[in-house]
Amino acid sequence: MKATVDDDRCRGHGVCLGLCPEVFNLTDDGYAEVLVEDVPPEYEAAAREAEQNCPERAIVLE
Repeated sequence: MKATVDDDRCRGHGVCLGLCPEVFNLTDDGYAEVLVEDVPPEYEAAAREAEQNCPERAIVLE
């Protein structure tokens, strides 16, 4: 599974970081970024939860 963040949609709520800090981080400007593009299997459930709970729907998992 690959993770991406749509920079145009992200507003820096930080929900993804709170739910899956192994995959997501916040930049110095406070916006989400992906730490590991290929999500390890042990973090897939947490990454999906972050995707589903992103207020701006900025996270895409494929």
